[in-house]
Amino acid sequence: MLLTNTETIPGYRIKEVKGLVQGNTVRAKHIGRDIMAGFRNLIGGEVSGYTELLTESREQATERMIDHAEDLGANAVVNVRFSTSAITQGAAELYVYGTAVVVVKETET
Repeated sequence: MLLTNTETIPGYRIKEVKGLVQGNTVRAKHIGRDIMAGFRNLIGGEVSGYTELLTESREQATERMIDHAEDLGANAVVNVRFSTSAITQGAAELYVYGTAVVVVKETET
């Protein structure tokens, strides 16, 4: 599955548009990460626990979007975008979406 945040893929032609696809996940912080974040706020620097949480969330949401695209018969997703939003205090949604398409190499018909 080809993924890109652009409207086109160099060397490929969009043969068919399958439609909007999306994936999301809602994750909650846990007390261990909150304690480490509190310490990190005092001394500064990266809050690696939250970085790991967001990385895992992004990967899971992307996999769900890919599954959605595959279900539609697509082999690529263009215009991929990520969004986050707070659901409740301590929980956030990571949402990814794009346009599922069928692409062919420019030399193919």
